[in-house]
Amino acid sequence: MKKIWNFFDKLNEIVYVTDMDSNELIYMNQKGMELYNIHSLDELDGLKCYELLYNNSTPCAFCNNNELEEGCFKEWQYFNPTVNKYFSLKDTMIMDGNRRCRLEIALDNSRQEKQNRIFLAQQNYEHLANEGIRLALTAETPDKSIDIILEYLGKTLNGERTYIFERNASGCDDNTYEWVAKGVIPAIDSLQNLPPEVCADWYQTFSKGSSVIMENIENIREDDPAKYEILKNQNIKSLVVIPLYCDNEVIGFYGVDNPESESFEYIQNMLQILGHFIVSCLKRRNILKQLEEMSYLDALTKFGNRFAMDRYIEKCSLDSSLGVVYCDITGLKRVNDSEGHIAGDRLILRACDSIKEVFGEYGMFRIGGDELLILCPGIEQGKFTESAANLKQVAHEHSVILAVGAAWHEKKEDSIDYLLSEAERLMYEDKSQYYKNAGIDRRK
Repeated sequence: MKKIWNFFDKLNEIVYVTDMDSNELIYMNQKGMELYNIHSLDELDGLKCYELLYNNSTPCAFCNNNELEEGCFKEWQYFNPTVNKYFSLKDTMIMDGNRRCRLEIALDNSRQEKQNRIFLAQQNYEHLANEGIRLALTAETPDKSIDIILEYLGKTLNGERTYIFERNASGCDDNTYEWVAKGVIPAIDSLQNLPPEVCADWYQTFSKGSSVIMENIENIREDDPAKYEILKNQNIKSLVVIPLYCDNEVIGFYGVDNPESESFEYIQNMLQILGHFIVSCLKRRNILKQLEEMSYLDALTKFGNRFAMDRYIEKCSLDSSLGVVYCDITGLKRVNDSEGHIAGDRLILRACDSIKEVFGEYGMFRIGGDELLILCPGIEQGKFTESAANLKQVAHEHSVILAVGAAWHEKKEDSIDYLLSEAERLMYEDKSQYYKNAGIDRRK
């Protein structure tokens, strides 16, 4: 492979190679090392491509490694704010023994007259915003589009952190998306379910159609010490925050911390333009989520359906234990026939409440009109047996008669079909025994 690298060494285009699984840089030619101030290949040892090339602390949101294959080149354009240049890029995958490597050839287009005009035009925030949207539109999902936009904004505005907060159902604020520059500690996990009073004054500002701009948080130290401490603890020195509107209602906000700019009005304009696109992404995300719920949830019970059950099984560890409880709501047909389907639905919901009371932390599914299934990965045999036995009593307390079959195995591997069949068989035995004890002839 070293001979191949030598072929690229004097090339006038930038060439680099990374390990596709670890993202570690393996090679960079002289042109690339000059651009990134690298003096020898030894300096690349242990460096991640996203750290050096894009000044990121995590892999790039727009990384196309999963699209590369041997013998084919993927061609695309990218403006790299880290080096302030436009590149035409050609990427492919090559094999170094058993190691998958990414080879990228980057042609600097910034000096060409056509690209110069684009570059100059992009000094205007509208053109910069369009470039960010163009990149984001290549993403497969709304979540990915938002990640790309936040990363692009953070780099373009030289900020340390970009983020989105959304108002949740309880009226609190959740930090739902975040990008941080290299060396900046992520804060998203500690910024969930913020009480309404934390951002109350910001929402009051948003209600007047205004944004929040703090060129220096020291200016609020005396007037708003509580807010000052929150921001100070996050190493925030300045920020610009823009409201997010949906149907003329503020649904949250997004912004940038510690941007390096002399014009905060410029930053505000950039954020306002991209705010509409972000809201559009959030709407698409919510629609996809609703569609997914419709695809995987039973409409009446909100338990998972058979598709959800299959997906749940796939995610269960092969090495962990698995318990299966198969339930039948005894007498549902009689209730539907004699009292109507509304009464039957109420019976089904009571049965589900019984299951949630006993097995609420596990996977619960409705796999037929009167059949319910519980999957318990990682459960101990003693706890499983006790819970399965307790289920019938809890159901009785909810005025439900459940036929229950339970099967457990030490490992999921190679046992799932057996467990499902065994639990179903035991359920039917339990159901037959109930009718026998009750003196009911089911054939009549």
